Amino acid sequence: IAAQTAKQVIIQRIREAERQSVFDAFKGKEGAIVNGTLQRIEGGNVFVDLGRATGILFPSEQVPTEHYRLNQRLKVYVQKVEMTSRGTDIVLSRAHPGMLQKLFELEVPEIFSGVVEIVAIAREPGVRSKIAVVSHQDGVDPVGSCIGQRGTRIQTVISELSGEKIDVIPWDQDAGRFIANALSPAKVVAVDLREEERKAVVHVNEDQLSLAIGKRGQNVRLAAKLTGWRIDIVRTGEASKVEGTSETAAPPEEGEARGETPETTTKTPETPPAGEPSAAAPSDTAPTEPKAETPSETLPSEASS
Repeated sequence: IAAQTAKQVIIQRIREAERQSVFDAFKGKEGAIVNGTLQRIEGGNVFVDLGRATGILFPSEQVPTEHYRLNQRLKVYVQKVEMTSRGTDIVLSRAHPGMLQKLFELEVPEIFSGVVEIVAIAREPGVRSKIAVVSHQDGVDPVGSCIGQRGTRIQTVISELSGEKIDVIPWDQDAGRFIANALSPAKVVAVDLREEERKAVVHVNEDQLSLAIGKRGQNVRLAAKLTGWRIDIVRTGEASKVEGTSETAAPPEEGEARGETPETTTKTPETPPAGEPSAAAPSDTAPTEPKAETPSETLPSEASS
């Protein structure tokens, strides 16, 4: 009996040591991308074999436009690792903004090395994203670095995210210019900032309304989330915003940026495509001040597939 008890104690301690080892291995990978194989799908939850452990991809962390199949190889973002009575729980994501950031770090050496920084990300998974980038080294174009020659770098990221369109926007310390950049591809006439409300009234020409607002308000919604400002779109010469809906700004999510920028009014060149009036949208989160000096003024840029 004593031998059996000792054997059980040893087995139990071995199991506990193995559980702790798995937990330590994956806890250190929080916020990183790992490779896995789709093991099974149960009740909408996707279980991914990560080698020494199995992670779970909840429906809220899946990309709506993606269709998963058994034995499919996946890159997944390790969102959270917790020790429970059942063992190590590993929550995975493909919809988290961090997934987009880490993919760019893998594809763009300038981001990995810190020469180019991703200041803020606004993402609607599987549909469209905007990222704001800044260079900390003279002579390095942050937007061009992310896009790559003939778009090779950004196309790799887009392919991994099943065709999600990505706009690369130059960050600017001047809030008005940053908001104008974020509304790319629309051309903005002027930006009036109301600091006390953290609201920006953006003036565009009639033929730029549909571009500024985007399909179902997507462009202005992403721009608001990227910049951290509530954005109202108005026709040039009008004092009231274009008819449509407005949302309330939410507090910043963990890992997303926030910062302060001076009050300003910005004018940018006018250029057409065509449009229809729709909506104004507010912000969700605010951007982070980057670690080093800010870049010179740049015109809005976009990279999308």
